[in-house]
Formats: sequence, C-alpha cells, structure tokens
Amino acid sequence: MASNYTQPVQTLIDELGRLPGVGPKSAQRIAFHLLKIPVDDVDRLAGAITDAKARTRFCERCFNVADDVLCPICKDEARDSSVLCVVEESRDIVALERTGEFRGRYHVLLGAMSPLEGIGPEQLKIRELVARIEPEGVEEIILCTNPNTEGEVTAMYLARLLKPIGLTVSRIASGLPVGGDLEYADELTLGRALEGRRNVE
Repeated sequence: MASNYTQPVQTLIDELGRLPGVGPKSAQRIAFHLLKIPVDDVDRLAGAITDAKARTRFCERCFNVADDVLCPICKDEARDSSVLCVVEESRDIVALERTGEFRGRYHVLLGAMSPLEGIGPEQLKIRELVARIEPEGVEEIILCTNPNTEGEVTAMYLARLLKPIGLTVSRIASGLPVGGDLEYADELTLGRALEGRRNVE
C-alpha cells in the first residue's frame, strides 16, 4: 500500500520502526514529535546517538558496554573474581548493580539462545565465558538469564556445559515473574532472587 507521507518522513518512520519495542504507531508518533521540535533539539539527539556509537565499545573481558578496553566493574580490583554472574545484556548488569547484593564480576552473552531466530551457542559469548574460568579462578557461575523461554533454554545449556568442569552453577531464584525481563524488576525482588539462587542440577 502506498504511503501518504513524503519519502523523508516515511524513511524516518521506517527506521524508527526497526528499533526494539517500537511498533508502527509509536514510530509515527516519535517521527512527528521529532519534526515538531526545534532543530537544536534534533541535532542534540542525533549528536548523542553518533557520539555514543563512536565512543562506546564492548569490554574485552566481560562484553559489558565500556568506553575503554575494560569496563569499570572489570577494572575494580575489589570485586570477587571467583564468582561470575552471567547475563544476557549490559542493561541487566545495571539492574543487578542497583540491588547492592552482588560483589562478583559479570559476563554478558549479548543475547539468548533462540532456535526460531537462528541464535545458537555460536552466536553468543559462550566460548569467551569458558575461556575466563581457569585464568580468573572462577569457582561459581550464577545464571541470571531472563525467566522466559529463551533465557531458560540458555541457562540449561550453560549448566550442562559448565557443571562437568567442576564449578558451582546456580540459577537466580524465581522471585522474578516468568516471562519477565530483569531490567524491569525492582531492586528488592532482584536482591531476593540473587540471595535465593539455587544450584542447577
């Protein structure tokens, strides 16, 4: 069906619609908001996106977002390197850090296994996780993947892979709603989930 918008506006709507969680209606709403606001505001937003993309990288050790070779958590010598908390995305680290419950280090998988989308172990940072275990003296791995189908599949795969190595492998307790995302959980719920983690059989 032909668009009623001019080509530049339709292109803007299409690009915004490619962002996660932004449907067609939201894309239109954001596009028209951007067209209404002053040019300076648009330039500031465009500059922030370009600057963040240019100056942000992934930590070479844990794959958290960073502005240097290592992220601030990996640089912090006071953190307990024997315990690794495995998460799907960097934003999950922010949620977990807010709890104040965890003083170990993290490993970001950059996604979760999803056979329907063609995402298997090879597409995630699993090989890099295994490579960290011996050099860093890791003794326990806490699987903090999301409590949804993809997160559970990923946790089960990792447990089967890691337990034979002789590690303690635990999973955060189900203080989190099934089908939810870590980033939306409150600090108390996440803190209790960390405290009540269980060994993975």
